[in-house]
Amino acid sequence: MHLSDLKINDIGIIKKINSFDSEVRRLYDLGFVVGSQVSPILISPSKLIKAYLIKDSIIAIRNSDASKIEVEYA
Repeated sequence: MHLSDLKINDIGIIKKINSFDSEVRRLYDLGFVVGSQVSPILISPSKLIKAYLIKDSIIAIRNSDASKIEVEYA
C-alpha cells in the first residue's frame, strides 16, 4: 500500500521509499523515514496535496510523491 492510499486519520508505518536518491534525501529531510508513523490529516481542495502528521510535525506533499512511499497499517 502507498502513503497516498491512506484515508484521513488512518495510521501507517513507512516501510520503503521508491524514488531517486535526491528525492529520497528530500523526503528523509522532511521526516519521512523508514519505521516512522504517519497519518494523513488534511486534504487540499484540489485533492492533489495531503498534509501528514509525522514526528509531531505537519508536512504537506503531493500525492505523486506520496505514491512513492510504501506503508503498512499500524
